[in-house]
Amino acid sequence: MNDYPWGEATATGVGSYPEEDHLAALRVAFDELPMPYLPELPARGVGADMIGRGAALLVEMPVEVQPSGWRFADRPGRDSKRARDHLIRDLDGLEESTQGYEGPLKIQVCGPWTLAGAIELRYGDKVLADAGAVRDLTDSLAEGLARHVADIRGRVPGARLVVQVDEPGLPGVLAGTVPTASGFGRLRAVEPMIARERLATVLSAVAPSPPRPGTQAWLEGPRTEETPEGETGSGVFPIVHCCAPGTPFELLRTAGARGVSVDMSLLRHRDEDAIGEAIEAGTALFLGVVPGTDTRIPDAGVIAKPAIELWRRLGFDPTLLAGQVVLTPACGLAGASPRYARAALAACREAAKVLRDDPQQ
Repeated sequence: MNDYPWGEATATGVGSYPEEDHLAALRVAFDELPMPYLPELPARGVGADMIGRGAALLVEMPVEVQPSGWRFADRPGRDSKRARDHLIRDLDGLEESTQGYEGPLKIQVCGPWTLAGAIELRYGDKVLADAGAVRDLTDSLAEGLARHVADIRGRVPGARLVVQVDEPGLPGVLAGTVPTASGFGRLRAVEPMIARERLATVLSAVAPSPPRPGTQAWLEGPRTEETPEGETGSGVFPIVHCCAPGTPFELLRTAGARGVSVDMSLLRHRDEDAIGEAIEAGTALFLGVVPGTDTRIPDAGVIAKPAIELWRRLGFDPTLLAGQVVLTPACGLAGASPRYARAALAACREAAKVLRDDPQQ
């Protein structure tokens, strides 16, 4: 048995899905995937997108939509309520659809650095331009995410939760390429140490003191009587998703991520040393191997081959591949047709079986 909350030959989705019916999207996730997830449905409009969804979890930091995008507001308004209503409706649907479910379940939330690069202050630039505002946003998100996880545990008590923090904007934050609110300049690069600290604040809110590699304490699942009230315990497996070039593997791992999710087509040979170190440290890899928009889907062996070849080049035991690597679409599926999206998830599931059954192809 491995040290992850899923079995061998596992696949899951990334986040967004091309539906407006949340119950239909949930049915697909649970029908097609060994590790189902809570789909995000941005086609529903304001508040259902990744930024609005993340903002809905902020505690005492209401937001609103302006022509330039999301902005902090003085008080909760229509946009904040709409985002929150979408989330509650999805959680009610999740609870309804998972009666008696036991197994891995993945949820997603936008990370602090991507939020900070997207939301504007009430009067001025983006949150990212103000270190104090970034700290306040991070603390608010950490508190909101802890509450969110506790809520889901109450609704789906048999779930072994994987919490994915989405940080597609992090490489730009580190490189200093995030545009100012006006669009005429670029915001100053953030030091890696600060980026790590803020991300660690959010990850530790749901997985404090993660177990050492080789232990299985987090498999205890939902809170027991020994877990103090208000704490989420060690039953949450935190990962970070970054579907942008230049994923900072070491930073994510040292911030507390126990898994890293990437678009495999964006990986370069220069990334492989950092990937190898992550694998050696027990970090799980969620590899995006199927395009997120409609195209011809190859057979399972072709889809699985890049993951198998990467594992072979790095020199790791092939028998560990199917446990430590989870296959996913390259990124969210919001831009795909519903028919393709379902086929893409099924293709990831079948390719994951190849990792288990033929890891030396």
